[in-house]
Amino acid sequence: MHRDGAGYALGTAPGGWRTGRVPVLAYGSNACPSKITWLRENLGLGAEPVVVARAECHGVAAVWAAGLRARDGQRTATLAAAPGVTEWHAVWFATPEQVEVLDRCEGRGVRYDLARLRTGRVRLEDGSVVEDVLTYVGAGPARMPLLVDGAPVRTADVAQHEAIRLEGTPAGTHGLDAEPIPLLQ
Repeated sequence: MHRDGAGYALGTAPGGWRTGRVPVLAYGSNACPSKITWLRENLGLGAEPVVVARAECHGVAAVWAAGLRARDGQRTATLAAAPGVTEWHAVWFATPEQVEVLDRCEGRGVRYDLARLRTGRVRLEDGSVVEDVLTYVGAGPARMPLLVDGAPVRTADVAQHEAIRLEGTPAGTHGLDAEPIPLLQ
């Protein structure tokens, strides 16, 4: 749990912390505690605790996206189907207000779509399977997986400072069974 600029054990989260929150699979920088602080300082993420649990993910992988981030020129991560692959990421148990901040950060509907993930399995450290997990998936060519020699490049295999030099082409799809959730107008 993240509160007041610091991380605390999940057992210190407010009682009933799953009530009124939705599970959002976080990978790349969204799984980093310093990103939560950045969201608070720059995008208005409120003081309410951010509840995050480590999750073992089967059948999906964080891979490098084809495009670069406009604000700093870095290559971003995106999610792709990865049969047989297991990676550790995180699940935010986010309030509706926290999802709104994530939507702004991720450029929902432009860079990424918020989608219900049906590919793979997400299991928390306590062994419980997370049902109806949401996640941000590439919405256009710049956030589709970068294909180098015809294959996506996992973030676990190439560090970000090296990923900037990767050359390839955008994949036509992320390969996920992921249903985008329409924005409410």
